[in-house]
Amino acid sequence: MTGPKGKYAWTATVGEKGQIVIPKQARELFEIRPGDTLLILGDEKRGIAIPPKGAFAELFDAAFQEKGGARE
Repeated sequence: MTGPKGKYAWTATVGEKGQIVIPKQARELFEIRPGDTLLILGDEKRGIAIPPKGAFAELFDAAFQEKGGARE
């Protein structure tokens, strides 16, 4: 059975320290490299989501952009 194009599912095992290993195919597909920081979102009813890195970059830039130039 083939899934919808562009849709994927992987499994990960949680270690004793609460760490998970992201499957190689997922790391390659989403260009996740050692040292990258990922945002993890959680909803008690819907579960955990890890959005693509950079997904919120524009939001953060807009939120922290200084208006009228740099402050001194």
